[in-house]
Amino acid sequence: MRVIFWRCLVIFFIILGIIGAVLPGMPTTVFLILAAWAASKGWPSMDAWLLNHHRYGATLRAWREHGTVPRRAKWIASMMMFGSGILMLLTPAPWWVKVFTNVTMFIVAIWLWLRPEEKRLIEN
Repeated sequence: MRVIFWRCLVIFFIILGIIGAVLPGMPTTVFLILAAWAASKGWPSMDAWLLNHHRYGATLRAWREHGTVPRRAKWIASMMMFGSGILMLLTPAPWWVKVFTNVTMFIVAIWLWLRPEEKRLIEN
């Protein structure tokens, strides 16, 4: 039963990651990090596949091993959150929803920029 739970969670996060890859304003890597975490709990072959993925594997491995986030990802995420925050202000949502969402995104952006970045090795 536990394995089924973890595998369903992996599939759910991968679907959200795929949606994030095509939908502006929704993250991809965050959901793939969560998918890799869930896969490590109950789906080792999927965990290995995610960690060896040609596009996202290096980022997932760097996050798992050192908690690093590439600078480019920080900029993209920050710009997407900023754009989403502006759009949120233009919606007819209640003021408290606008404040809560924008403050939450601001806190996430601060946390994101406090994460270490990858150290690039320069070969001589």
